[in-house]
Amino acid sequence: MPYEYGFPKYVSVAEKRARAERSLANLRKRNPDIAPVVVIGRKLTNTWWGKAWNDNLERYSDYAYRIGRGKSYVRHGAVLDLQIAPGTVSALVQGSEDKPYRIQITIQPLSNNTWEKTKRSCEGAIESLQELLNGQFPKSLSDLFTAQGTGLFPMPKEIALQCSCPDWASMCKHVAAALYGVGTRLDENPALFFVLRNVNIDDLISKTITQKSETLLKKSSHKSDRVMDSDDISAMFGIDLEEDNETATAEDATRKPIRPRSKKKP
Repeated sequence: MPYEYGFPKYVSVAEKRARAERSLANLRKRNPDIAPVVVIGRKLTNTWWGKAWNDNLERYSDYAYRIGRGKSYVRHGAVLDLQIAPGTVSALVQGSEDKPYRIQITIQPLSNNTWEKTKRSCEGAIESLQELLNGQFPKSLSDLFTAQGTGLFPMPKEIALQCSCPDWASMCKHVAAALYGVGTRLDENPALFFVLRNVNIDDLISKTITQKSETLLKKSSHKSDRVMDSDDISAMFGIDLEEDNETATAEDATRKPIRPRSKKKP
């Protein structure tokens, strides 16, 4: 890191952006699939899942006073790459050095008890996968998902942080930037949250769809009140439909066919 008069040299926002852009261009030459975090607008997140991720991190005292240092890094495009896999987040963050720092975030899988409780609570409450991803569900489910310690979002004790920078603190600004980058990435693809927590998103809606299908099948097996049986019609009009049908058939059999008259020639 460059120093001036014993203190870190001031680096303008424009210079930080330019440095990040140069590093990103070099990385893309070697890896075309690199996925930088891009923030559009003033807010870091706009969707329910992105906001819930950031709110969860900021409400813990372990993170509240240190994670804010990563906001400017995310805004300036310093998160050059961010990959989400089951239980892990890998990132490259541009710092004061020319070479970006490597960040590894490990998150413990969601417990089976929490996931089973969540599945039971979602039965009949979520209409479709799109509603789930859009955050369009009852407030009771929102409170359940974000419950501190018992919800879907991880606690600090479930998260392990690593960074290649010389900063001794586990929550350095590069790690903080990567954590905020996860929230921004969830804005783009909320399904990645369930990948990160190593659970199957379809479990939350499969039971709902099965229940609706069973209800429709039950309804289709019952006769409609608007359709009358032949016995009901016979009782109403005092006739026997089967006997009348047999009589009509016998009369038709004995009746001689009518032949068309031939036209006489003039």
